[in-house]
Amino acid sequence: MKKYRIVNLKKFIRSISALLFIFIIMMFLFASATSSHNENIEYKIISVVSGDTLWSIAEREQARNPYYKGKDVREILYDIKEINNLENNNIYINQTIKVPTI
Repeated sequence: MKKYRIVNLKKFIRSISALLFIFIIMMFLFASATSSHNENIEYKIISVVSGDTLWSIAEREQARNPYYKGKDVREILYDIKEINNLENNNIYINQTIKVPTI
């Protein structure tokens, strides 16, 4: 197995510094793009009625809510659970559910 050694330490440090700088800039841009996406979302409140399930609410939102246009029902269900900090699919009558809207 061939061993490598650093021939020019200054050039090596400059290269590593440049790569680190590029990585930090990319992470900053990614973080700012992600956070700005969530700032303009409005929510509506749904009150759970008898017979409602998270799946039925997700299907209804898929059909009626432009925010979820073209999205899979499973993705919508997961999104609703995440927004409302639900650990499972259990919901109860008169519970309020927050749903994003446009």
